[in-house]
Amino acid sequence: MTQMNELGFYTLAGQPQSPRELIGEVQAAEALGIGACFISERFNIKEAATLSGAVGAVSHEIGIATAATNHNTRHPLVTASFALTMHKLTGGRFSLGLGRGIAPMFRAFGLPAITTAQLEDFAGLMRRLWRGETVVGHDGPCGTFGLLALGPDYTGNIPLTFTAFGPNSLALGGRAMDAVVLHTFFTDETTARCVRAVKQAAEQAGRDPARVRVWSCFATIGDHLTEPVHLKKTVGRMATYLQGYGDLLVRTNDWDPAVLARFRADPLVAKFPGAIDAKATTEQLEHIATLIPAAWLAPAATGSPTRCVAKIREQFALGCDGVILHGASPAELEPIVREYAKTRPAGRFDHLAANPAG
Repeated sequence: MTQMNELGFYTLAGQPQSPRELIGEVQAAEALGIGACFISERFNIKEAATLSGAVGAVSHEIGIATAATNHNTRHPLVTASFALTMHKLTGGRFSLGLGRGIAPMFRAFGLPAITTAQLEDFAGLMRRLWRGETVVGHDGPCGTFGLLALGPDYTGNIPLTFTAFGPNSLALGGRAMDAVVLHTFFTDETTARCVRAVKQAAEQAGRDPARVRVWSCFATIGDHLTEPVHLKKTVGRMATYLQGYGDLLVRTNDWDPAVLARFRADPLVAKFPGAIDAKATTEQLEHIATLIPAAWLAPAATGSPTRCVAKIREQFALGCDGVILHGASPAELEPIVREYAKTRPAGRFDHLAANPAG
């Protein structure tokens, strides 16, 4: 099977029973030709460094990126070592992907909020360490460190990926990162605007905008899945986003904030104990579906494999360099990916490396 480096998936989507599920997922993804495996992080059984090593060990061609881990949960030397280890383990298929994290969760855990200045400082620090530099007396936004070094014999060209949402993040991605992952359920207008923002920031920084890859994170839920699964992966996922950072998503998409207020005021939502996509029953999701406008769920690939493929191709037409088929396992994506491969334009994506930020 030809490797399609313009397509990616998230391993262990949602709430897996065991991290060992990724073994079969990654092998199935490679067999289908999916080019990139993205790894999200949750503070339970989805610790990113461990999962990255596992994906690297059971794969041969697929690109790998954390999307995302947070720079302030590990010492920078630990993170630099993790990325360099992955780089060597996979023959250059790994990209370290960073993100801001969820502010309410960080406050609850006693972690400081992540700023744009910290991320940019950290990115520069990583690149210096991967060039074999010894960093003495670093005093910057991401921290004060007397001595940092991996050693001159341990170097690697490791690209950086960034999950971006707001304008400051998009600009940072363009000027300081090698790839940007957008958020799920972005409208077409939002997606096109975000792509332009990243590319323009790259150009303003004197970089080649074509070398900063922008990934659409596109919910891909075919109609071959059962209705309860479909509800969980669409309504449940959107509801969880609205729980965590609804104001930002609504503002970014220029949606009606009154709808978000009604969603939050609903007795079931207001008192729901935890993430809706993880714990809601089918009956609860059917109720929550009445609170979310169909237009808010429309930016997704749903329906038959043919219709899903048409929606995926529209993301490229909006300027995206790659599409992450989000929210589904390779087994769930199989009929869609096979349909996509039948009409994949010859040569169009040959310039893309396996590394998701390469």
